[in-house]
Amino acid sequence: MTAAPGTTLRSAAPLLVSMSEIAVFARVKRPVVSTWRRRHRDFPASVSENSGRPLFDGAQVAEWLIASGLGNSDPTELRSELALFGIIALRDRFTPWQLVETLGSLLCLRRLDGRPLAESTDGLPSDAGADEALWSAVLHRAERIDAEDDFVLRELRSLDATAAPLVRLAEDLVEAAYDERGAYEWLLAARSRLGLDSLTADAVAPELGRLFTQLTDLRLRLAHGESLVLANPHARAGDLLAALLDDTDDREQVTVLAADPDDRLARITRRRLLLAGVSELDLDVQTGPDLEEHLADPDIVVTQLPYRPGENRSALTALAEVEYVADLLRPGCTALVLGPADALVDELKDTEASQFRSALLRSNVVESVIALPSGVLPFRPGYRPALWTLTRGPVPEAEGKVLLADISSHQLTADVRMRLAEDVLLWRAEGFRTPDGHDPRYGRVVSVADLDRAFGGPLTPPAPPASAIWSDKVKERPALIAEAEARLERAAADTRAYEDEQGPYRGGVLRRMNRLPRRTTLSRLIADRRVTRLSGHRIDDRHLTADGHHVVVGPEEITGERPVGARRIDRLVLAAEYDRVALTEPGDVVYTLTPRLGLYVDHDGFSVVTFPARALRVNPGAPRPLTPRVLAALLGAARGTARSPSAVRPARRVEEYQLPDLEPDEVLRFDALLAETEHRERLLRAQADALTEARDLTIAGLADGTLTLADPHT
Repeated sequence: MTAAPGTTLRSAAPLLVSMSEIAVFARVKRPVVSTWRRRHRDFPASVSENSGRPLFDGAQVAEWLIASGLGNSDPTELRSELALFGIIALRDRFTPWQLVETLGSLLCLRRLDGRPLAESTDGLPSDAGADEALWSAVLHRAERIDAEDDFVLRELRSLDATAAPLVRLAEDLVEAAYDERGAYEWLLAARSRLGLDSLTADAVAPELGRLFTQLTDLRLRLAHGESLVLANPHARAGDLLAALLDDTDDREQVTVLAADPDDRLARITRRRLLLAGVSELDLDVQTGPDLEEHLADPDIVVTQLPYRPGENRSALTALAEVEYVADLLRPGCTALVLGPADALVDELKDTEASQFRSALLRSNVVESVIALPSGVLPFRPGYRPALWTLTRGPVPEAEGKVLLADISSHQLTADVRMRLAEDVLLWRAEGFRTPDGHDPRYGRVVSVADLDRAFGGPLTPPAPPASAIWSDKVKERPALIAEAEARLERAAADTRAYEDEQGPYRGGVLRRMNRLPRRTTLSRLIADRRVTRLSGHRIDDRHLTADGHHVVVGPEEITGERPVGARRIDRLVLAAEYDRVALTEPGDVVYTLTPRLGLYVDHDGFSVVTFPARALRVNPGAPRPLTPRVLAALLGAARGTARSPSAVRPARRVEEYQLPDLEPDEVLRFDALLAETEHRERLLRAQADALTEARDLTIAGLADGTLTLADPHT
């Protein structure tokens, strides 16, 4: 949705918002709003108070945020959020269902009539007489335009003039969203915030909606001049159909059939499709359990099987619903069915369900079976979904075969969607081809006869995709393993040579017999100028790259969650955007207390330390000098530095850490020992890394069947 430039929000009465609510629609933390109010003299003044909390005119705040450019929301989002706060404020007078149904009906009436619902909503708060006149005019228009009650009349007749504020809010929604369709889609996207859990539960993630669009290839087919009939026998709120229509502007070539047993949902879907640009004459949304094909025969069917809790779910019922969808298809037509993985993909224990699924596979209508990742139904996180694509009359090369794909362990990114859609669309168009054809990236082509012999077995790829097995990475595995083995041999030789030169490792430690060294604290070391503490800097993630000039060191690098050097920043960006950033010097000790104590000695220097990490710099010219290695080792061994799992803050500030104040000669011997151990660790780590790489490559090759092992005795 985009907003017309220069528009302002209109409301009959000012919408009052608190500072916490301002933070919500500006997408900032609550203290930021207090800072704005204190630092910016033009910040809107409060207009009233509620229990001591200042309240502001929401429209004034939104316009101030737009003019100032502050906050993390664009102008469209600000206007939409402000309108939503106005809708939520009416929940004490209307139920969530009434709000969604009435606002949807008003938007639909506005679209059918082709003119605003009210000529003007400016001015002072309306009185009862004005509300009565406004609502009476709206009802008169609804009775004239929707006499058969297909879209709006029933919902508007159920309310009286107390609903007049909704007319003004509908106009605000249209103004923020540019048109009625954008306003309605935004309203339905906010259904969970309005408290409509029953309407929210079946919503699909936007990524899944885009996958449906790609698998139907709707845009290309319409671009070629085809007139298509879309259908959904389980429409619910029309999410899948709306996702398909959102991908094309050629809606005059589209006819839509839909059905749902819930009359409320059927009417929401009918309004939604009309606002999406489908002509009234090309639209048939029915109330009932079955889809009657009065208007036309469907070319594309997309549907989500009704959700049932696990204890009441029946694989046989789900498969029967898939068969019903298949019966809707005529030759050359396609269907996408989203349902439970335990019926569509998993192994079946029930004999009758196994027979039913085998019969569906033998009917030569199942094109592909796809195991989807959990989370594509955001409000049912424990529900594992799967997708069947059906085609009546597939190409000869695909007869007797089915494409099995499994992306359950992948995130449904744009790249994954594109590759999966390409697999299915090429399989649909060309079927099985000789080895020079397309190899699926996420699945295997399997004979239906083989699946039938594995009666009731899981419908998952029996092996990794052929494209993975024959990829360059797999072909190069033997050479990569040989390289790792060579590195292991060289690292072992380097270790032996070092030990021959230096002898075995000897720390030379002795039990201290004289008095224990006196204790000191980091704060005392800082006060005596033996150590200097340096602050970390706040760096915008947008400025971080993988190939910049300066290494960026933060808590993730210090605690080992991310390798040092993975995040970098360009020196020109650093100079232009962060003119006060100080780089580390060789030997600086970088530390963090969040999420736990971590210490890292930056031997190379010239790095950028990011908050909440900080740095300690040892002063070599101070009396009783320390070395960076010794300081880091003693701080890491300080007592009482661990944090309780339930603690919000560390047990002690780092300045309070106690450590022994060693004698200068002891510091030098300790530093030499630490340097020796670091060098030996590097030698051993080189061996461990090479051995790990060889092991992992070997396991991967044996697991996917591309490698075997020679007899070690031959």
